[in-house]
Amino acid sequence: MDRIRIVGGRRLKGEIPISGAKNAALPLMAACLLTDAPLNLTNVPNLADVVYMADVLRQLGVGVAWQMSGADHVGGKVQLHAPKRTQSLATYDAVRKMRASFLVLGPLVARNREAMVSLPGGCAIGARPVDLHLKGLAAMGAEIELTGGYVMARAPAGLKGADFEFPVVSVGGTENLLMAASLAKGTTVLRNAAREPEIADLGHCLISMGAKISGLGTSAIEITGVPELGPATHAVLPDRIETGTYAIAAAITGGEIELTGTTPELIGALIPLLQRAGAEVQATPFGFSVARNGGGVHAADMVTEPFPGFPTDLQAQYMALMAVSDGTARIRETIFENRFMHVPELLRMGADIKVEGDTAIVTGHNPLKGAPVMATDLRASVSLVLAALAAEGETIVNRVYHLDRGFERLEAKLKACGADIERLK
Repeated sequence: MDRIRIVGGRRLKGEIPISGAKNAALPLMAACLLTDAPLNLTNVPNLADVVYMADVLRQLGVGVAWQMSGADHVGGKVQLHAPKRTQSLATYDAVRKMRASFLVLGPLVARNREAMVSLPGGCAIGARPVDLHLKGLAAMGAEIELTGGYVMARAPAGLKGADFEFPVVSVGGTENLLMAASLAKGTTVLRNAAREPEIADLGHCLISMGAKISGLGTSAIEITGVPELGPATHAVLPDRIETGTYAIAAAITGGEIELTGTTPELIGALIPLLQRAGAEVQATPFGFSVARNGGGVHAADMVTEPFPGFPTDLQAQYMALMAVSDGTARIRETIFENRFMHVPELLRMGADIKVEGDTAIVTGHNPLKGAPVMATDLRASVSLVLAALAAEGETIVNRVYHLDRGFERLEAKLKACGADIERLK
């Protein structure tokens, strides 16, 4: 199993190109099931999760032609071509590797009028039930049955438009129902819908395919179903989590990094916290730069919230930054109840963190010390990398397959900015 070795203490300086967003690419790939016309996606990141989704789609009968991104850092291109009648069974072996595979359910029911999809797997960061996906499909006329770890959904007469309100915000639920409603008869209104940029990206792609959608970026999305969708070409938006992660890398190392192919608007909730911590953020012709030239890291409290609030996927990275601050910060996690699993590993590096319920109290002090640590989930993995970049001595990060699920060319991008980092096979 691969490991990553990092010798900390280097001030990072340089340019990092931001890849396409994993959390946008996966639902966009699932959208190919809504049509028998080709869907061409560009700026697709070369990540394990994208490969997993391609495997799920191949099992359903989709043709997948993938041109990987090269040394020029231009994103990959994927052509997806579903047949007139796809398979309706997504097996446990295909779906268990990541939760996003469950996004094939809505498109399959909408187009095939039936689907049998395994309940999903993924990172063990707390309960992420799919009941809202199922309640929404039921409101649209689907018959739902759970049996043997599978969801069976049928809509013999096709899905029908519905007025559905999410009791709590659900990103995956919004994406699944948005796709399903695109082929439903009549108009669907999704209320208390998630507002993440990845959902708007999916909606714009569906519109390019012929869908009728309004309200993207708001909590009320209206979809008028159409009989069929057609071909489209769509560029995956930049990854805001990768953007935020490398922005924090600049701040935690006292460095200066220009992030290209992205915008500060994608991490609007992080920018003021970086500035309060002592970093400068400036727009550039190709993106924006983050620099902390002199002075310590100042502590600032943070609460994770649904978009446009602070993203839970940046919580671990921000905690690493606060671990080297000159004060005490309270970090409250409101999205997932089990997302402090990185805390024991940061403690191994000398961090001072106390967890009280949904809040971590982080007191910064002397520099962190390198140590062997173990990644527990995707975002926790990269928080350990950030901590190691700022630590004294050598850190070995174990179980880095989590990193490969969400960060493209991580070592190469950091090494280009002066990091002492290498993968150990």
